Amino acid sequence: MISAMADRPSQHWRENVAAEAAEVARGVLGPDDAFAAQLFPVSLLDATDAVLSRFEVEVGRVTEPTDDDVMDMVRRVVLDLNRVNDDHGGAGYETGEREQLCDYIDAVLGEAGIDVPALAERRGINRWELTDDWREW
Repeated sequence: MISAMADRPSQHWRENVAAEAAEVARGVLGPDDAFAAQLFPVSLLDATDAVLSRFEVEVGRVTEPTDDDVMDMVRRVVLDLNRVNDDHGGAGYETGEREQLCDYIDAVLGEAGIDVPALAERRGINRWELTDDWREW
């Protein structure tokens, strides 16, 4: 398994929820102005973490993956994230979260020694389009 150096987006989302809750507790932020916990419910965070953990393990187990192997891993993580998003009314991942998740997938692959730009070039796509064939979020 690779040592995940890439920061999971869900960790940042958890930190935002905690920081906002602390501001509400201190009276710095009114409860009506707090929205992070609604945007990032625990169920979304936990499900996202589970998906990303499986992806990290899968990527870390593969030695000398082919382009098809890598794209299969990307397909699986994206389809799993689609299910999480669907389970949260199709609104689990908005634009900012989508970009963070795509950056994370790219970073995990890169940390595993996969040359993402070269892979994308061989596939005839931009590196930021790796998830596009399956992504619904």
